Amino acid sequence: MGQNNKNKIYKNISIACLVISLLLWVPNIVFQVSSGVWILTFLIAPIGAILAWFCKQYLLLITNTLMTFSFFIFMALGYSINSIGQ
Repeated sequence: MGQNNKNKIYKNISIACLVISLLLWVPNIVFQVSSGVWILTFLIAPIGAILAWFCKQYLLLITNTLMTFSFFIFMALGYSINSIGQ
């Protein structure tokens, strides 16, 4: 298998990891259903980030890294919005 094919596979898996990480938050954010499925972002998003780094897709690297820390980002946003409302 050539280097180009390997990079294409890494890129596709990295995109899939990003999409899956985004979809894991849908029950909590969109439907307001308390679901613990989002915790899988701690496993899936880093895999996508590593594969994006291997194929030098830096936008995918950044977005997968953001999804890795999405829990902390959403917590900060929630606390900020909550403090403004009081």
